[in-house]
Amino acid sequence: MQPFELFVGLRYTRAKRRNNFISFISFISILGIALGIAALVTVMSVMNGFEKEIRTRILGVAAHIQIMGMDKGLADWKSVAAEAKKNPAVIGAAPYVLGQGLLSTGGGVRGVFVRGILPELEGEVADIGRHMQAGQMADLKSGEFGIVLGANLASGLRVGVGDRVTLIAPQGQVTPAGLVPRLKQFKVVGIFKVDHNEYDSSLAMTHLEDAQLLYRLQDTVSGVRLKTRDIYEAPSVARALTRTITTEAYVSDWTQQNVNYFRAIQIEKRMMFIILTLIILVAAINVVSTLVMVVTEKHPDIAILRTLGAAPSSIMKIFVVQGAVIGLVGTITGVVLGILLALNIDTVVPFVERAFGFQILSREVYYISELPSDLHWGDVGYVVAISLALSFLATLYPSWRASRINPAEALRYE
Repeated sequence: MQPFELFVGLRYTRAKRRNNFISFISFISILGIALGIAALVTVMSVMNGFEKEIRTRILGVAAHIQIMGMDKGLADWKSVAAEAKKNPAVIGAAPYVLGQGLLSTGGGVRGVFVRGILPELEGEVADIGRHMQAGQMADLKSGEFGIVLGANLASGLRVGVGDRVTLIAPQGQVTPAGLVPRLKQFKVVGIFKVDHNEYDSSLAMTHLEDAQLLYRLQDTVSGVRLKTRDIYEAPSVARALTRTITTEAYVSDWTQQNVNYFRAIQIEKRMMFIILTLIILVAAINVVSTLVMVVTEKHPDIAILRTLGAAPSSIMKIFVVQGAVIGLVGTITGVVLGILLALNIDTVVPFVERAFGFQILSREVYYISELPSDLHWGDVGYVVAISLALSFLATLYPSWRASRINPAEALRYE
């Protein structure tokens, strides 16, 4: 049997009120909660999408884990790679040489990070080979001094495949005329574009042995780059490798190497969550206003129920039910709308851009020109819980005031 508090509360919610203004405030409360939740779900999904997109692009070039040699580098990288691969979570390993230099052409001079790689192993730890605009990684051959440039770097230097560039290494060489920079001419054999400005504008890759010769490293390398089965396993795998690697080296994972990117995204996500939650809070305050006016209008009804034997707690439950229904309707509406927007953001945004004639993320400014979306059901559940909690708390004071009404005073002027 349905409790009479629930029955009366639902009846008050459905009833047509004499005061249309109260109905309007109720509608505004539902609309405010719905819009706040829809905005919060959509924004959280977009922020998750940005984080996922940036992480994917960074890890397409950077390694999940790096084992870096100390001052003298790693002398026997093959044994280090073999030790690392004993961990079942490690699925790829490749050596690298990392150095700095200046690339010079007739079109200008650019500072670059030079990465020496083995093309046949690089595909095990990075996806640059899938982002080649011209040429291919296999064109890097030992002794031929070929070089692969980022698209923005090649554009800034005004070079293409087949052109020659001069790489100036910071380590000088002693000659009868004194200390002079070490120069070497390289041939551009490929251009890549990973849509990440840091790499597209400052990374140049050459064959491992050519880099060793340029930087006078003999047979040593800067370190070994590893790829794990799951990127989220990388921190724990790196800690495990720190204990198992016998060579003196420093082990770091991608969360340490790119901590500023992801920390900034988390801070922005947290702040957007707080700001948009305030919209839901304002809508919940409207529920307070609505119930206060309903209680004022229902004074005679409350007095009659009290004289018929209804306890103060029963009166309170009636108005808690009414306020909870407003919060529940607004929450469900907002969740449905937010999920639909989050799942169809790639359709909605282009429609808005065409309708109003502008681009939300300009290609000239942002390296991500489309709004990505990644809906997490955990975020949706968290938003629903907060909305229902705020809506419930908003009902307590007006409901308590209703339970304190004196029947005699309420019926005096009726």
